[in-house]
Amino acid sequence: MLRLLKIRPAFVGLLLAGAATGAQAQDVYFSQPFATRLHTNPAFTGLLDDYSVTFSYRNQYPTLVGSFKSTQAAADLRLDRPGQHHALGLLVNHDRTGALSYTRFEIGALYAYHTRLNQQFALSGGLRASYGRQQISYGNFLFGDQISEDGSIVGPSAEPQTFPPSNYLSLGTGAVLYSSQAWISIAGQHLNQPSLGFRQQAKLPLLLNFSGGYKLFLLKPGPGKATREVSVTPTAAFTLQGGSHRIETGVYLTASPVTVGAVYRNISLAGSVGPQQVLAAVVGIGAGPLRLGYSYDVGLSPLSQSLGGAHEVTLALRSFDRLENAYRRLKRRDYPLAPCPAF
Repeated sequence: MLRLLKIRPAFVGLLLAGAATGAQAQDVYFSQPFATRLHTNPAFTGLLDDYSVTFSYRNQYPTLVGSFKSTQAAADLRLDRPGQHHALGLLVNHDRTGALSYTRFEIGALYAYHTRLNQQFALSGGLRASYGRQQISYGNFLFGDQISEDGSIVGPSAEPQTFPPSNYLSLGTGAVLYSSQAWISIAGQHLNQPSLGFRQQAKLPLLLNFSGGYKLFLLKPGPGKATREVSVTPTAAFTLQGGSHRIETGVYLTASPVTVGAVYRNISLAGSVGPQQVLAAVVGIGAGPLRLGYSYDVGLSPLSQSLGGAHEVTLALRSFDRLENAYRRLKRRDYPLAPCPAF
């Protein structure tokens, strides 16, 4: 019997979205990489705060029925002893596409080691080990044996489900070299390229990320409780995964407690006709230990415009004891405060 496969319109949208971003074979890209920094590089664990807890939500291509939705929770803690060298973290990520009910769940443990190189520079190295599970639901598939002669849909299909859930282990590492005004980050995820069990996508591709930035202080926070800051921070990043690459350039303006930013993305995909261009607008505000960020992606190329943008929201609870840090600075027991933007 000839097998016929009819796909609902939502899946057509998913295929277009996948062609535009390679999201079916790649990790999700967040527009607030410094709020989701543990996702970017495990070496950021414990680097900006004594501890932090962050929740993130991203809805990509909201105009499509099969939009990509990602939810993430992250937490990190810098251990006070011995010598503030060690930090631990936890990262939980859930991705879902509405058209196929494709889901990917990952939970990972992170560890970072911090050390001072000299009076100006410090180095952080990190490791990440994650358990992942992904699966596809057949709820949006319609097979030939479900279509009667009059065109009505009858009963479930007898087709076997050939894509059972896939479980995998992913390993990653990274390093951040930084001072009080600049940083350089390098990270590698899925170093073991785990098998996903799908016929079209045997392995999760290796992801490499290089990024950095420089913070120009117009008004620098002083020691103790002085927290007022006015600064401009240009950033740049390059990401390579599965034959596709992404180039980012951005600038952030901070006037405490508000941060605004703009990030330009040029995304070139394997086998695509031309790169997709996106401009992400970011705004964030802090109130005591709380940080709230919002960003929206604006498509600049025809395909990215037709697919719609992306909404992203982050909420973070952060703690950093400036009085204690000032004491450690006098005793030369502290590390430079990494200058990455908060959002």
